[in-house]
Amino acid sequence: MMSRLTIREYSKYHTNMNTPAVIAALGALAHEYRLAIYRLLVERGPEGLSAGSIGERVGLLPSSLTFHLQNLQRAGLITQQRVSRQLFYSVDFAVMNGLVGYLTENCCRDSGAECCAPAQATKPVKRTAKVA
Repeated sequence: MMSRLTIREYSKYHTNMNTPAVIAALGALAHEYRLAIYRLLVERGPEGLSAGSIGERVGLLPSSLTFHLQNLQRAGLITQQRVSRQLFYSVDFAVMNGLVGYLTENCCRDSGAECCAPAQATKPVKRTAKVA
C-alpha cells in the first residue's frame, strides 16, 4: 500500500507532481472559504497574514477558520509560522507552481498550439441600464 504524500513532501524528492497529491490539493481548494483564503494569501505574498487578519477578511469565526486553514496546510498548500503569540500563514509558492505545472505540462501537446499562456485577470465590466 502506497502512503499518501502531500505535494510538499512529494516535491522534496521529485520535480513532477503525482496524481494523488494533486487531487488532495484540488480537493482542499474545492470549497468557497478555503479558495478565498488561498487567493487572499497568494495576493499577500510570502509574508502572509496572521490568522486573525485572515478571519476578519473572509468573515470566519476562529473555530471555522482553524478547520479550513488546517485543511489547506494538510494538503501542503500553505505554511504556518508562529511569531510570538500569533500564527502567520503563507502560501508555499513552490507547491503552487508545481500544481499549476502539473495541470499544464501537457497542455495542447497533440495540437502544437500555444494555448496555455497565463491568462490576464480581467475586471468585471459594470453594466448600467439604459434609460429610454
